Amino acid sequence: MQVSKEEILHIANLAQLELKEDEIEKYMLHLQDILNFANIVKNAPVEGLDITVGANELKNVFRKDEVKQFEDTNSLLQNAPTQEQNMFKIPKVIN
Repeated sequence: MQVSKEEILHIANLAQLELKEDEIEKYMLHLQDILNFANIVKNAPVEGLDITVGANELKNVFRKDEVKQFEDTNSLLQNAPTQEQNMFKIPKVIN
């Protein structure tokens, strides 16, 4: 599949890009190289290969959520830029 000037201009329009005339040829070549590589990958022989999900068998290990009492809240609150009612006070993020 060859990339045409019209296709490059259409893609640039969709991406709201303003291309100069000398850039169009450069982008045509770059996009053509990408499509050629994608075609090579698409046509790679995969018969007889095992299906793999990942490169290794590692899995995420999650710990159980547990409530722990923190004894020295004054030391903890010293790190807070502002505090209110013995808690960290953060800027409002929702209107």
